[in-house]
Amino acid sequence: MAEAADELSTPLGQKTASKRRRIRLPFTAMQALAVLLGLVLIAFAGVALFNNNPLGGEPVAHIALRKTPPATEDKHAPAGQAEPAAKSAAKPPAVAGDSRTVTIIDGSSGKRQDVVIGAGDAADKADGGDAPAAMMTGIDQRLLEKSRYGMIPVVADGLKPFTVYAADADRAKAARMPVVAVVVAGLGVGAAKTTDAIMKLPPAVTLAFTPYGADPGKLAERARAQRHEILLQIPMEPFDYPDNDPGPQTLLTTLSGEQNLDRFYWHLSRLQGYAGIANFMGARFTASDAVMQPIVRDAAKRGLGYFDDGSTPRSVAQTAAAGQSMPFAKADFTIDAVPTSVEIDRTLVKLETLAKERGTAVGVASALPVSIERLGAWVKTLDAKGIMLVPLTTAMLKSKSG
Repeated sequence: MAEAADELSTPLGQKTASKRRRIRLPFTAMQALAVLLGLVLIAFAGVALFNNNPLGGEPVAHIALRKTPPATEDKHAPAGQAEPAAKSAAKPPAVAGDSRTVTIIDGSSGKRQDVVIGAGDAADKADGGDAPAAMMTGIDQRLLEKSRYGMIPVVADGLKPFTVYAADADRAKAARMPVVAVVVAGLGVGAAKTTDAIMKLPPAVTLAFTPYGADPGKLAERARAQRHEILLQIPMEPFDYPDNDPGPQTLLTTLSGEQNLDRFYWHLSRLQGYAGIANFMGARFTASDAVMQPIVRDAAKRGLGYFDDGSTPRSVAQTAAAGQSMPFAKADFTIDAVPTSVEIDRTLVKLETLAKERGTAVGVASALPVSIERLGAWVKTLDAKGIMLVPLTTAMLKSKSG
């Protein structure tokens, strides 16, 4: 009857919607979500409390370790070369975490070259080379002391690096006849040209290394293994600095004596076994007695000699060295100032003439291929001319005694 009454009261042409029975749940959707999250948290808490894993929750990386197959000997390689090749192939790459690339300017030619500094240290560690520099062949550990940058030279037990690391020479013979000394400078930046100088020039040629390059220490050690005496070049401020920048840690006229000494120690620590130091560029710095004196004084105290490349006539290095009774030599000629065979040969003749007139002459050259080639040919002619090629330290001692 109720439905009939509803139908009678309904406007004509319209149908009434039938009422549907709603089902009511005992909890809301938000309550269900809260319960689910609570269960998840309880599960995590249970794992953390009852799982015996000290690294639980930490990120985990899974690394697949594959055994490297042994290197097979190349049947076509000459005998004795297969094993070194295998070792080279197995050497892990260097990690250059502390390395950086800088532009180095050749002090003689002005050529710019980008090199990586600091990578050699990482390479040594990657190669298992954790032994200190003092363990290198021929390095006297007594002549080293620790600085904030590494090991640097020092006088000990009456021994000086200048005398201990001087190359062998017949000094009695050198005292009786004209002698010439040749320094090939700018080495360490560019392994190929450095190796050419080491291997193609006779041991009596002195080699000067910059403190830059990936691993100047190893190249310097190789030079000493070939019986060359070596020098360390110290980058110093030129007149057009910073447009012409020798490299990181350059000694500057605007710095205090303590600041320059700190930079000086950084350079000294870059390699070992050198008999003396030399300027790398530095026309402005070497012309200032105020900034040169602390450097020369400290180098003399450490038992080193000083070589002036002769690039600036205003250098006070000779006077400063004389005041410290420090072994000293200055280049009389830049052998490859004009890097052609004809001009190099012409300068070498001038060097011979000066040696005969004065008894001693010193030349400096870079490691250009043409320079090494002409020097190699020239030294073979000296005996017939009555001239003796000697290491720089021998020339220094002869000049001092003369």
